[in-house]
Amino acid sequence: MVRYGKEHKLVTRRRIIETAGRRLKRDGIDGSGVATLMADAGLTNGAFYAHFGSKEDLVATTVADQLSGQREWLATMEPGRAGVEQIVRAYLAPEHRDNPGDGCPSAALLDEIGRCAEPTRQAYTDGMLAIIDDMAARLAPDDPAAARATVLSVYALMIGTLQLSRAVTDRRLADDLLDQGVRNALTLLAEY
Repeated sequence: MVRYGKEHKLVTRRRIIETAGRRLKRDGIDGSGVATLMADAGLTNGAFYAHFGSKEDLVATTVADQLSGQREWLATMEPGRAGVEQIVRAYLAPEHRDNPGDGCPSAALLDEIGRCAEPTRQAYTDGMLAIIDDMAARLAPDDPAAARATVLSVYALMIGTLQLSRAVTDRRLADDLLDQGVRNALTLLAEY
């Protein structure tokens, strides 16, 4: 039996989480079994339990990781209000709509996360609130708490708009939904 070092185990775990993130966003939590997730990572099912106690453990970890990655992406945007507008426009872009496996875990998984056990919902809550707080701090650096409710509304609008634009079959309507979503979000943000 081959024993791997701690670094190898960490690299393998990271590979599982990253490939699970793409698969879960593409096929959903219920549509992604452990065997498929492990095959995506190039590993056997038996290796799964060396890294995670259950599929729910993997899902909670992956959701937290995906939201952390989204925060890192948000941090690359311009500072201040201009950055928040940049975030809205990038989020509600056709490229984001058309590539759910590379996009936001909220728009791809929110309906399923709501049906998950508490650890996954808590991982989502923590990550989502961190994103909201980051955006509120950009929007109102002197009083981010005052901007939090507005940012929550804008974030919800963005997620719902992206989900709706992915669900409709009419491409022109889908594009119009994204355009109107940008206008609506920017209108809500106008008070800051």
